[in-house]
Amino acid sequence: MTTIYDVAKEAGVSPKTVSRVLNDDAPVNVATRAKVETAIVKLGFVRSHAARSMRSQRSGLIGIITGAISTSPGAGEPAGLPDIHIVQGAQRIFAQENLTTLISDTGGHLDRVPELVRTLLEHRVEGLLYVADHHQQVAFPAAGARNRLVLVNCYDDESTPCVLPDDESGQYHLAKGLIERGHTRIGYLTLAERQRAQPLRLAGYRRALAEAGIAFDPALVIPAALMDPAHEYDLLWDALDRLLTLSEPPTVICCANDKMAMRVYGLLRDRGLRVPEDISVAGYDDYRIIADHLHPGLSTVVLPYETMGARAAQRLLRIIRGQQEPGTTSTELVSGPPVWRGSVLSRTANILDFQSIGRNNT
Repeated sequence: MTTIYDVAKEAGVSPKTVSRVLNDDAPVNVATRAKVETAIVKLGFVRSHAARSMRSQRSGLIGIITGAISTSPGAGEPAGLPDIHIVQGAQRIFAQENLTTLISDTGGHLDRVPELVRTLLEHRVEGLLYVADHHQQVAFPAAGARNRLVLVNCYDDESTPCVLPDDESGQYHLAKGLIERGHTRIGYLTLAERQRAQPLRLAGYRRALAEAGIAFDPALVIPAALMDPAHEYDLLWDALDRLLTLSEPPTVICCANDKMAMRVYGLLRDRGLRVPEDISVAGYDDYRIIADHLHPGLSTVVLPYETMGARAAQRLLRIIRGQQEPGTTSTELVSGPPVWRGSVLSRTANILDFQSIGRNNT
């Protein structure tokens, strides 16, 4: 490997002069600088980033630990949604700051995290992001990195800075929009009880009803998902049947996520029910490959993953640079809006959904 001493010998100058040219930290006359630069090109010299970072205490490296790249064991499909969008949002901010990210993938094995943390710290990363695949509590092994770590889509008991989706706000604005469109019987097929987002979204749903003076009916809220991905929707047929056979069934069904909503479309079709003419359907996530390609398009709530990644990156940079404001809370919530498509029919005479107008005129 070519060293700074080889460049100095080739250019006929001292190693200190070569260092001045490389770091541009002292004046070097034009002729001498040209000789050094010619020698660098001729010898194919590559400066040691590690040595430079040891001198400056700045490596320009950021570590990201995620499962976004790996494949779910046995699932045969990428596990990187939503993780990959969070990583992309963070990467965009770091690139703007001319920082390089070292991405370490868990491969779906959380027991690898301590090893990945240790390896990234050995590479002198200036900070760490840990990205979870859904809103959850974690016990992050952050020895040596607690003061330069931001959690994304997850939180811990250590008050580590974290960026989370505002699930309560998202479900509130969806239910509020449905009420504004004339729906007062709003069915809700929920996430698994143990998922952290579930009580938050239920609180948002109930808040929208309370503000509108609509009594909460527990018969309209039914758990319809399991934590086990292989059996996630085993409860769905029965849960939907319970809603539809109520003495006063709902006029709209809110689904825990867009994947559930896609299945509800099919189950409703099997019953001879049309969306939205017979019953409206809404999802959650704004998983565009589903929401845009269902017919009619799925009304849903944006989970702002890229924004979460960007906010987490900005927060980590403030921590690294000592710019964190005093009194800043450990948790930052990021909200996303509802997106209204053709799956929700307005039941009020004075409110018209433009998607419905377009569909009815074709």
